[in-house]
Amino acid sequence: MRKEMVVASYRDETRVAVLESGELQEIFVGHHERRSIVGDIYKGRVQNVLPGMEAAFVNIGHNRNALLYAGDIFVEDDRQKGRRDISKLLKVGQEVVVQVTKDPMGSKGARLTTYLSIPGRYLVLLPQMNTVGISHRLDEEDRARLRKLVDEVRPKDVGIIVRTAAREAEAAELRKSLAYLNKVWRQVHRAAEKKRAPAILYQEPELEIKVIRDVLDGSFDRVLVDSHRSFRRIKQYLKMVAPDLADRVERYAHETPVFEALDINRQIRDALRREVPLPSGGSIVIDNTEALTAIDVNTGRYVGDKSLEETVLRTNIEAAAEVVRQLRLRDIGGIIIIDFIDMNEAKNRRAVLKALNQELEKDRTKTYVVELTKLGLVEMTRKNVSEGLVEVFGETCPVCHGRGVVFREP
Repeated sequence: MRKEMVVASYRDETRVAVLESGELQEIFVGHHERRSIVGDIYKGRVQNVLPGMEAAFVNIGHNRNALLYAGDIFVEDDRQKGRRDISKLLKVGQEVVVQVTKDPMGSKGARLTTYLSIPGRYLVLLPQMNTVGISHRLDEEDRARLRKLVDEVRPKDVGIIVRTAAREAEAAELRKSLAYLNKVWRQVHRAAEKKRAPAILYQEPELEIKVIRDVLDGSFDRVLVDSHRSFRRIKQYLKMVAPDLADRVERYAHETPVFEALDINRQIRDALRREVPLPSGGSIVIDNTEALTAIDVNTGRYVGDKSLEETVLRTNIEAAAEVVRQLRLRDIGGIIIIDFIDMNEAKNRRAVLKALNQELEKDRTKTYVVELTKLGLVEMTRKNVSEGLVEVFGETCPVCHGRGVVFREP
């Protein structure tokens, strides 16, 4: 399987695609005028405290106030049992250092936390904590080795999360990464002491560097970049943090736009369709509502050559793989209901659920799956931090306002 990352620059946005054997798996889009603020750290001012919602609205300098829930407030030596009283934690006018965990969407403002983190390629620094976490995507042998290295390099009273990219890292690389993250944290801390709210204290890097930092690893064969500026910046970044990957960055300089040459734009258009075909002839149908996303599995023209149960099982297993691909590609978050085709045998339902969970292991975004019911329904949630593909490339119809139906006068 050939794995590639493709970076394309447009007049008002940057797009980064992840391909496996030419098939689009993930697409990241960053608007130059409307960039994501997830991960940015601000010094904000509390505008309203709402005990009934167990939350507060915080002014971070944007058009809409951001929301900070009581459970997302870091309290040193927190001995309070049960529900936190937001009115005892925050007061109107109080200045507070916060980090954005979710972009503003629709009519809702950004979501905040005061549990701060500074991400790097190998490590995530948790300056307020005193814990060590290691990526669950690493096997036990790698986890044990890295835990031993972290014990050597980690100062007391500093928390660290070891990322998947650190799989083959040595102590010197972890020490270098930690020194850089500590330097960034000291800059944030000094800025918080000097600046008046609302003010930005730390800003995540531009999209292409952020994706390279969070996604690129040794499994990628190449990174293809069509912009000289992005090519130079990516090369410089990798030479600092992962010199072994720097020579995999290639400059694309042909006349045909790179997303057209590699058939990526056609695959994006396909990903915006309601119905997605399956290899055997079945299909999945994806419908978005305000409350949840519903995904329906159909056999379509596939009739199989054995029993009905065998036909349904094969269609459902194909659908499980395609559903996860579409979740990653469209960046669908929130509550998701998958309506698999009914199966009579419990072992087949378990096989479909196992296939779904195996595919979800490829997904970097946190998911939680509830058991497959006798009706063939799977309830799951997927963390939603920014706009999905439909929101990025689509606009609500001004005629039907998203209903999909235009009514005549009664």
